[in-house]
Amino acid sequence: MKYRWVLRPYEKPEITARLQCDLNNLPEALVRALVLRGIEDFDQAKHYFRPSLAHLHDPFLMKDMDVAADRIVRAIEAGESILVFGDYDVDGTTAAALMTRFLREQGADAQFFIPDRIEHGYGLNTTAIDRAADAGRSLMIALDCGITAHAEASHARARGVDLVICDHHKALDTVPDAVAVLDPKRNDCSYPFKELSGCGIGFKVIQAVLARRGQPAEDAFAYLDLVAISTASDIVPLEGENRVLMIEGLKRLQEKPSLGVRVLARTAGVDLAACTTSDIVFGLGPRINAAGRLGDASRAVELLLAEDEDVASSLAEALEKVNLERRTLDQETVREATVLAERQLGSRYPHAVVVHRDTWHPGVIGIVASRLVERFYRPTVMLATVNNQIKGSARSISGINIYDALKGCSDLLKTFGGHDFAAGLALERSNLEAFQARFNEVVGSMITADMLSPSISVDSTVDLAQVDGIQGRFWKVLKQFAPFGPANHKPVFHARDVVLAGDPRLIGKDGSHIKFSVRGQGAAALPLDAIGFDMKDHFDALLASRRQGRPIELLFSIEENTWNGSTTLQLKTRDLRLQGEAPTFGESAAA
Repeated sequence: MKYRWVLRPYEKPEITARLQCDLNNLPEALVRALVLRGIEDFDQAKHYFRPSLAHLHDPFLMKDMDVAADRIVRAIEAGESILVFGDYDVDGTTAAALMTRFLREQGADAQFFIPDRIEHGYGLNTTAIDRAADAGRSLMIALDCGITAHAEASHARARGVDLVICDHHKALDTVPDAVAVLDPKRNDCSYPFKELSGCGIGFKVIQAVLARRGQPAEDAFAYLDLVAISTASDIVPLEGENRVLMIEGLKRLQEKPSLGVRVLARTAGVDLAACTTSDIVFGLGPRINAAGRLGDASRAVELLLAEDEDVASSLAEALEKVNLERRTLDQETVREATVLAERQLGSRYPHAVVVHRDTWHPGVIGIVASRLVERFYRPTVMLATVNNQIKGSARSISGINIYDALKGCSDLLKTFGGHDFAAGLALERSNLEAFQARFNEVVGSMITADMLSPSISVDSTVDLAQVDGIQGRFWKVLKQFAPFGPANHKPVFHARDVVLAGDPRLIGKDGSHIKFSVRGQGAAALPLDAIGFDMKDHFDALLASRRQGRPIELLFSIEENTWNGSTTLQLKTRDLRLQGEAPTFGESAAA
């Protein structure tokens, strides 16, 4: 796939010069990357590089937090029975585990309920409310859902169950009639940071309850391993309060994780001592998620709450098994969906992919939709049949708001909801063909030729000679940009006049990856290893560069690579081309 190279827009050169001076003549490429992340003065840079728990906001700044904390404290002290309700994804299950564990450690009678993806569907439901009422549970705490659950809140009130909602999704103009509704995205909530995960909201509740009970604020930090897992897995922006929680949560994972997390990591082959956001996203998160995709997500909560090593090991092995099943289903579904998508794009519907099969498992269609977007670079809707209803997941490309595209088909849909890049929907079988045609038409009216050409956003051009090795200043500063994620992506650099320092080679079982060594201009430039995963299509360009002595242009991020006990820097190649082959940059992308 060919990419457009896009230099992120940059309109404040005067700030760069001042900040570069304030930061002891830091290389301009790094200063530019800082400014692109909203860092414009020394104090902001200090906060970015040295975040601390002291920077967390007062939980009582959140609308209804005082009411929620008082109600939970009253329940704990009166010995009331409490039901914790969570969603079936990573955020929901970690939030349920966090709150259940905290309440139990406070001496409360607390149980949890996680809905079944197929039986109950997403969100707060009356089944759980009735179960709470029938069991005499007078308080229910819903996490990672509930902000639009008006009917369910009314049902809870009718059944005599006090409901506290802790959500982080977009609120409607009115909120449910619950005892307390915590959501920074409420129109009337002035909480300074709006992008906490659902588990992050639960953490703020714990802070508030501890304050009300006169207990040490530090007691809340014992739950930061779960907050880190949810924050990384739920793809919330890693800025502001989330960055603090992520950094401190990674420390907790590395130094003192809970038993369940430690056993899960061991089963997944994740080294917690060096845990990163990538280890969570690709190692821990999928195994927790698999429990809810192909079965009972309660198993994930039970693992995260486990206090016995044997019990934890049994549960972790069960999640490992179901994750392997999920991978097999993914692969089979991708193969089937790819055939349908190719047929569809080659015929009547060139702008978008809408594919359906009754036999597809609803737990994997969201993942597969993302795979099809990567392959075809078209907005994609994957549909399966659930309880005789067609339900699906939609994923999009840059520039196409998938929610708006579905809104243009709303008369053909029973329900839909989501945001710019991901959404869910349901429709009658009789509307399937009409929806395929309409969705293609709506996307066609929104799409441009540039949108169909994926781009790589570049932070800065750098002189490769400035990348001065594992002990050099460039890497020591760049390393402190972590942890990486949305709103704080790993910086992507561009370098010109790059020459190969040896013969390139293909590696991997099927020779799909490229490995080579490069250096910048000048006698002092160090040779640097580079790797490009699934980039064998670029091998001929490397051979031509080597044969002709012609420099290349390179897009890359920088990482550590440990081999045989030795750690060096490695350039993770994003794209490359022979120098002069094409204009370096196209139009600017959004910052």
